[in-house]
Amino acid sequence: MMRWLLLFLGGALLGGIVHLATVIIMPRTATQDAYSRLARIAPVNTVISLPAPTPESATMPFMDPAFATAICRYDLSHGTLKLTVPVSLAYTSISFYTRYDVAYYAINDRAAGRRVIELELMTVDQHNQIPEDEDVTAADRLIVDSPTLTGLIAIRALAPEAGLMPMAQSTIAAAQCKQQDEPKPAR
Repeated sequence: MMRWLLLFLGGALLGGIVHLATVIIMPRTATQDAYSRLARIAPVNTVISLPAPTPESATMPFMDPAFATAICRYDLSHGTLKLTVPVSLAYTSISFYTRYDVAYYAINDRAAGRRVIELELMTVDQHNQIPEDEDVTAADRLIVDSPTLTGLIAIRALAPEAGLMPMAQSTIAAAQCKQQDEPKPAR
């Protein structure tokens, strides 16, 4: 009886190790992740609107048809990024993902408290190079630190009724993500 119990525990332990290794390795080896799918249609550091999902086709899995969606595929290797997104009447959200689909920051129109969400995206090293300016407070300048040089920004605007979809799409169409000049080193 003890031998069967040890065999069972050993098999369960080995199965758990294989499962965890697979879960950790799969996102890095997948060839059809979100970044790879969008690389075909989205130029770097440019906002593009995604077509509305239909039952037969969708650019990304699990897209909600009540939202107008745009994507900015970013690359911070040549400098920081300035993101400007107007707020829609219903609801607007911005989510940030690393190259391997790990969400690391999100903000919505209610949290921003403004008619336009403006923020700067940069790496920690780029953030450390920004000179300290006593006149600029954290409330004046929203800075998001990216853990990786490349990734995705998902911008979504809600259309609570089908007739309001053009309004949500025009909000998304006005979004911009532009590369800024390389920050000057702090003295």
